[in-house]
Amino acid sequence: MSAVAYTLVVFILLAAVATALFRDVLSAIVVFGAYSLGMAILYTYLLAPDVAMTEAAIGAGVTTILLLLTIARTTRPSTDRLFERVHLPAVVVVGAFVLVLFTLLPDMYAVGDPDAPIWGGGVLAETPSVYYVQNTFADTGAQNAVSAVLASYRGFDTFGEAVVVFAAGVAVLLVLKREVFT
Repeated sequence: MSAVAYTLVVFILLAAVATALFRDVLSAIVVFGAYSLGMAILYTYLLAPDVAMTEAAIGAGVTTILLLLTIARTTRPSTDRLFERVHLPAVVVVGAFVLVLFTLLPDMYAVGDPDAPIWGGGVLAETPSVYYVQNTFADTGAQNAVSAVLASYRGFDTFGEAVVVFAAGVAVLLVLKREVFT
């Protein structure tokens, strides 16, 4: 990984820690938006534009706006301190997890490495995308490979995502409606 990727990872970690430690809710929401934007940039760097666009739209965009609307419609607690008191066991667990991640980071394949398994050069003889393109019609009978992947191959996953989005929308409507009528 390059210096850009390491810089992004450090920024993301600092933003995550700041989000967890800020006592002021508005500050935590703003830093969380920056965290999501950093993740979107990292996903773009790692050649995952679909995940990057989703993270930018949902994480940095919609979630931040919904949190800001919620704080605007509810009472914002006043704070005299900027940071919460740190819970030492949680810091130890998170620190150990980050240490493990950083020790595994050098073993990752470089972005675009032709020997990486996803490109068909290592362990995998055939990538999932090649399988989907070659076998979609035979397996599902669908003419459109994208629709077949979403509805047939990943049907339960897509249904689960739809349920989560619906539940989140209902929760937001309940929070906003409750505050409007009180």
